[in-house]
This record gives sequence, C-alpha cells and structure tokens, in this order.
Amino acid sequence: MTAPTTYGLSSEARNLHWLLTNLVEEVPGIQSVAVVSSDGLLLLSSDPGYTELSRQARPAKGPRGSSADLATIVSGIGSLTVGAAKLLDHGGVRHTMVAMEEGSLFVMSISDGSLLGVHGSAECDMSVVAYHMALFVGRAGHVLTPELRSELRQSLETRPAGSER
Repeated sequence: MTAPTTYGLSSEARNLHWLLTNLVEEVPGIQSVAVVSSDGLLLLSSDPGYTELSRQARPAKGPRGSSADLATIVSGIGSLTVGAAKLLDHGGVRHTMVAMEEGSLFVMSISDGSLLGVHGSAECDMSVVAYHMALFVGRAGHVLTPELRSELRQSLETRPAGSER
C-alpha cells in the first residue's frame, strides 16, 4: 500500500492516516480499509489513489477491495445493524462481522456514528483483525471531531488521483 499524501493536514489527520497505514501493513490479510462518517461519506481510505473522479473513471467491477466501494458497504451494514439493534432494544452496535467463503468483512463503531470497515482475505485471522481494529478505534475515537471529519473529507475531495507521500 502506498499511503496518500498528508502534506498540509493537521497533526490529528496525519496521525489517523498513520494509524490506518499501520493497520493495513501490520495485519496480514487485510485487503482494504475505510473510515466512514455517520452520513456515509468516506473519510479515510487505504486506497491512495481514490478521488471522486478516479472512482467515476474506474470500470464497475464490484467491491473487490476498493475503499470507495467498501465505504458504501460499511455505511449500509452500519445502518442495517443500528436499525436491528433499535428494533431488538439491545443497545448500540459495537461491531459486526460477515464471514464469506473467500473473505471477511468487519465493521466497528468509532464515535458519533463513524465506522471503521475492513475487508479481509480468506486467510486473515479474524481475531487478529478484530483486535487491531479495536486498537485503531481506541486511538482514533477521541480525536475524530466534526472539524477533523470535515478536514479528512475535504482532503479526499481535493487529492489528485494517484497522489503519494
């Protein structure tokens, strides 16, 4: 993974980028990661070349690791599980896992409705992924303020396609 540029970002935003890069590099089997705001907007991505323009230019091949597609899925699963938790009256949703034949999807609440989504390969150790996601959430949750979410969203919108550190 090539990390996106963090030039011009606040120290909190750079720290979140570092945490995300560390998550992807340290945990075997992670294919893509997305941090999504409560309103479904992608805030952080393991896909360094993501911009709205590059997403539109990409052929529609389905969610095969693209962080933009992952963000859409994470947002939908988040909404579904929150609705289920309200209907069942069992409190808030902390995490959701979907085990598939050829991979896994993990969704974990961060703060204020923001979500961390991880797409893992079939070979990933689900307990290791969940542990590292919990570490990320513990470190990121208290700094993911509305101002920082706005800064992260703006940095995704203005980042040139294929930008690198």
